[in-house]
Amino acid sequence: MGQKSKLTETTAIAAVLSCTAELIAPNVDVKAMAEATPKFEGITLAAAGGGVTIEAGQRFVTIGTVAIVPIRGILTPNSFVLEDWFGWTTYHGLTQTCDTLAADESITAVILDVDSPGGHVLGLEGAALSLSALNAVKPVYVIADPMAASAAYWLASQAGEISVAPGGEIGSIGVMRGGAWPVKTGSHGWKESFHISTHAQAKMPNPETEAGLAEIQRRGDEMEARFHQAVAAGRGITVDELLVKAGVDGDPKRGGAMFPADRAVEVGLADRVETRRAFYARIFEAHKPPQVMRQGASAQRAAEVATAISQT
Repeated sequence: MGQKSKLTETTAIAAVLSCTAELIAPNVDVKAMAEATPKFEGITLAAAGGGVTIEAGQRFVTIGTVAIVPIRGILTPNSFVLEDWFGWTTYHGLTQTCDTLAADESITAVILDVDSPGGHVLGLEGAALSLSALNAVKPVYVIADPMAASAAYWLASQAGEISVAPGGEIGSIGVMRGGAWPVKTGSHGWKESFHISTHAQAKMPNPETEAGLAEIQRRGDEMEARFHQAVAAGRGITVDELLVKAGVDGDPKRGGAMFPADRAVEVGLADRVETRRAFYARIFEAHKPPQVMRQGASAQRAAEVATAISQT
């Protein structure tokens, strides 16, 4: 593929992402990120001497009895082209993965390997519920390295245990909305305008009006409340406790911050500060297949990966 066609595709992808108003993500320049990112060819997920790699379009890998699920990039509901192009996670894809792993009796544990700044609101709650249901039938572990922010933290909070790599950060609990409204004549002498029917004023609220701002705030607060309820349930605390823990200096109004690994554990948003090597070694050790039952290639593969991790 030539440079011109690659640029055209990535610009188109950025345009698709940018047209969505509601995101749960920190300040991310999506267009710049898309145009600067080469096509996804595969990524090494674990500190296993290059032994655990997920290919384009592959949603999880299994090592022995443990499944490893990557949570990557700007999270979207069903932009499957982004899975193939960038390796970015989709909520539909994650839900299907959870259903598959929950039904697979050969899988005894699931790892979410998270590196994401967050993503879209649409579809997020359903994916989080699928992760919660999966965690109810087999243990789900998270390694955040280096980031599980906003929508990605909503997903991570549904696991039974969260580890953060040294130098990593998690948090950004809250909702933000971006949009545009015409305020002056365009470059060709034309001024854009939007005309909304009488009983659909919430379809595209005008941020230049008091009523429009009130509607934008209402929608954001509604989704934030769902976010808080899900995280609180996942972490086994009340919403009021969460608001204090996630607020800067314990101030519930100053939520939305990112927390470094040690501070995240201190306030209860994570459980451990752990290197990638230590995390994977611990989980593989805890879920080793019985030797007498696993003499085939999968057991040999698990042993090779565990050895590679211990030497990294």
